[in-house]
Amino acid sequence: MDSQKNGFNSVDEYIAAFPVDIQKILEEIRAVIKAAAPQAQEKISYQMPTFFLNGNLVHFAVFKNHIGFYPTPSGIEAFQKELSIYKGAKGSVQFPLDQPLPLKLIGKIVKFRVAENIKKLK
Repeated sequence: MDSQKNGFNSVDEYIAAFPVDIQKILEEIRAVIKAAAPQAQEKISYQMPTFFLNGNLVHFAVFKNHIGFYPTPSGIEAFQKELSIYKGAKGSVQFPLDQPLPLKLIGKIVKFRVAENIKKLK
């Protein structure tokens, strides 16, 4: 989507740049991430909504036909079996826009990443 070429200053601004139906999906994923990582800070990184806690936790972004979710390679590897039904790469997964988001799975992945980043701190 062309909206991604704009320079975003906040997650709210990013979400507001999309049609209402897409905004609803983005708010759902945002709420799940916030619930799983309440101490994390929101920011824009790589022009994507990003959650940060002792380093990047996860990023997400809208594309023409999917939501890209970026929980780092370790987040993908740890949930490889559950994510195998989706297209993806080493550090990303594509959730099709025409299917419900796997919100429980996203929450589990975020909690895994929180634990990983906290452990990294020690």
